Amino acid sequence: MVHLTRRSALLGLTAAFGLGRASLAFADAQTDQRFVVVILRGALDGLAAVVPYGDPGLATLRPGTQGPTPDGLLDLGGFYGLHPALANFHMMYAAGEMLPVHAVAGPYRIRSHFEAQDCLESGADHRMTSGWLNRVVAALPADTSRPEGEALAIGVSVPLLLRGPAEVANWAPHGFAMPQADLYARIAALNAHDTVTGPALAEGLRGRGFSEAVMQGVTPETNRYAFPALAAAAGRMLAAADGPRIAALELGGWDTHTAQAARLTGPLHQLDDGLAALKAGLGESWTRTAVLVMTEFGRTARINGTGGTDHGTATVAFVLGGAIGGGRVVADWPGLGAGKLFEDRDLAPTTDLRSVAKGLIAQQFGLTESVLTQVFPGSSGAAPMRGLLRA
Repeated sequence: MVHLTRRSALLGLTAAFGLGRASLAFADAQTDQRFVVVILRGALDGLAAVVPYGDPGLATLRPGTQGPTPDGLLDLGGFYGLHPALANFHMMYAAGEMLPVHAVAGPYRIRSHFEAQDCLESGADHRMTSGWLNRVVAALPADTSRPEGEALAIGVSVPLLLRGPAEVANWAPHGFAMPQADLYARIAALNAHDTVTGPALAEGLRGRGFSEAVMQGVTPETNRYAFPALAAAAGRMLAAADGPRIAALELGGWDTHTAQAARLTGPLHQLDDGLAALKAGLGESWTRTAVLVMTEFGRTARINGTGGTDHGTATVAFVLGGAIGGGRVVADWPGLGAGKLFEDRDLAPTTDLRSVAKGLIAQQFGLTESVLTQVFPGSSGAAPMRGLLRA
């Protein structure tokens, strides 16, 4: 165990923000640039987050979401619309600080959450023992003046994304792994149609103080353990003169097999509020920050019989930050019409997620092509995406 200094102890006071489905890890590096990765565990439906309402094929797959100006959507230039829960994202888009990359996927074609998340964090088409963000840290010059070492992970375990040769300290408070409301909401949803267990579970949850909106996933929990509080703490620590420069955050709740329209709003609000809190916490350092929001895969293009979507392939990634040249959508759009879906069920992938990540870290940290191929083994065919950062 790496010795934790007084400052680490202070960081530990905010570690409680890593409760349950949201967690946080930090890494130090000898640079003034900041880089943050947010993993959305459970597979975000990109077609619901950034709606391609200008594609005529969408009306057949998802009735009611296609039209010249769909009600409620926050417009992104005439073809795509942002989910209304992402109001802060939309303001950043207008300020040139947010850029969605659509029809994106990793190099794997896996629909298992666990396997896909391993590949997502490894940065390869197979599981590795180290994560690509740890390999980024290892490639940067070490700053021996930082007392906490190369990396600090807050949580019961270090995510694979940050495991590897770079040193990582681990700390977690008592009670760190308490279940979140989303777990109870899923159990209630699975039993809702059972005449015995459904009402009993609902009554029990109401007795524990859970509202109907929280149990249905319509509104997020409002407590100090929520993702926005975690992101705010991350921003303040990243902004500190002797603070970390690289962070990884996680947010769950994206596995929307049933009642997706209602259940997706809560997690999207948390993500939106969280990135706004991260920006506020960073203050002036936001101008030197790049954020990558990614998920393990997308979801089916067609809505299923329970109003949800199942495991799919391509989705959307978000690139945010004061260092980003945003205000546009990047996509080689594959279309949603007949014969255009991947395996006749999913949004077809046209952009490799590794190209997005490689483009960000190459521009943010000045990493060479040879280093990038070490960070993402076997990625020679995924060229770094250019022009993601401001000139």
